[in-house]
Amino acid sequence: MRPSPQPTRNPLRYTLVAMLIALTTVFTLLVRIPIPATQGYINFSDVATYFSGFSFGPLVGGLAGGVGAAIADLLGGYGQFAPLSLLAHGLQGLAAGWISRRGTMLAMLAGCLVGTLLMVGTYLLGEGLFFTSWANAWLEVPFNLAQNLAGALVGIPLVYAVRRAYPAISAFRHKRG
Repeated sequence: MRPSPQPTRNPLRYTLVAMLIALTTVFTLLVRIPIPATQGYINFSDVATYFSGFSFGPLVGGLAGGVGAAIADLLGGYGQFAPLSLLAHGLQGLAAGWISRRGTMLAMLAGCLVGTLLMVGTYLLGEGLFFTSWANAWLEVPFNLAQNLAGALVGIPLVYAVRRAYPAISAFRHKRG
């Protein structure tokens, strides 16, 4: 018999989402490596975003990544970027969680690839159109790619480590059907 999926409206689920939003915010603010040429910074938000999406599904990944990164922008003095971060990291977590729903290494790598393209592309378009110049927006692309690579290199092993230490975690991943 297949275990029944966790209901979407569940206080435990709300608590989990809130904790993962907080985790993403902390990972974003804890280590910020400045990019002098653009006045931006790279961080470890992608670790938490990928972990959230891979472990708990697209909705949780999108909320944790988007809201967590936006809160970090507000708290860290980059409030003007909060809406863009909400969209960029929200799409990243949503896509990563949806594509990786089978839970395999290949699915998680594919989720990272699509999540990276969405996050980097969203920042490129948003910064180029609304915030900085196109030149500065393009300057940030390699840094955003590096940030995503770090997120994948730490986030995927973290998923496996947590699954090994706490196998019941898979019961918290929302599944439809």
